[in-house]
Amino acid sequence: MVLSDENRRKVAEFLLRIKAIQLSPNEPFTWASGRKSPIYCDNRKVLSHAAVRTFVRQLTVEAIEKDYGKVDAIAGVATGGIALGALVAQELGLPFIYVRSKPKAHGLGNAIEGDLSVLSNAIVIEDLISTGQSSLKAVNALREEGVEVKGLIAIFTYGLPSAQSAFLESKCKWLTLTDYSTMLDQALFEGYLNDEQRLLLDAWNNDPVAWSDAFESKERSQ
Repeated sequence: MVLSDENRRKVAEFLLRIKAIQLSPNEPFTWASGRKSPIYCDNRKVLSHAAVRTFVRQLTVEAIEKDYGKVDAIAGVATGGIALGALVAQELGLPFIYVRSKPKAHGLGNAIEGDLSVLSNAIVIEDLISTGQSSLKAVNALREEGVEVKGLIAIFTYGLPSAQSAFLESKCKWLTLTDYSTMLDQALFEGYLNDEQRLLLDAWNNDPVAWSDAFESKERSQ
């Protein structure tokens, strides 16, 4: 298995260094859902840093070759998985397709862009796993078109139990280049966090909704 602890720590180191992952347990971010979170992740920043982009691409390629065997195509999930997916497909010499978050409202109304006639199976590339719902929506769209999904690879996961349950229920093999726990270990080692802040981030990971509610309740009481 190519994803050694050393490689997982290196990916986490890169994501923290380029601020693709930002940590702020005392002044949390507001997600699109309105919930408060001590972490914000934007892995599209990887594309702007050549050394990081190359490392992530090569690690993804090695994972595919060692863990999935022969693959017909690479499928990126819009929008975060498109660029990395295309880079991986180029290096492997494979066809590339991508899956929209929803079908186009005009033209042919495609949910999947690319030529499906040249493939029977694919690996799905994603940038981030939170609840897993958007990733599995793409997986199901491919399956509905008769494409066998051999697995999914993402750069990072929050490690939420809901995502693990969703992938298990969907019978979709998945892996990530690094994960929440590895990232926190690296952040503590490099001084991005102290021990007290690490505990706050662990608490959020155990129950993000309760963490957000408690933070907002505390803010209202002040």
